Amino acid sequence: MLELRPNCECCNCDLPPESTEARICSFECTYCSDCAYTFLEGRCPNCSGELVRRPIRPAAKLAANPPSTLRVFKTGGCDATGA
Repeated sequence: MLELRPNCECCNCDLPPESTEARICSFECTYCSDCAYTFLEGRCPNCSGELVRRPIRPAAKLAANPPSTLRVFKTGGCDATGA
């Protein structure tokens, strides 16, 4: 089950479960589409994996399978990744 993390690790913008702007790698590191393509060139700075669009969990399933509330943010944002 995907965690559906609530924010971009680079810029800390909110990425709610219904966001079409969320991008993830296979380890579920989460970025907004702007950071993923502008700064990270479509690659996760943590594992070098491909960043792809995060699927949207149907609203009817969110109550039984809630998204994560843990915010992951790198101090320094995308600059901290070396990107």
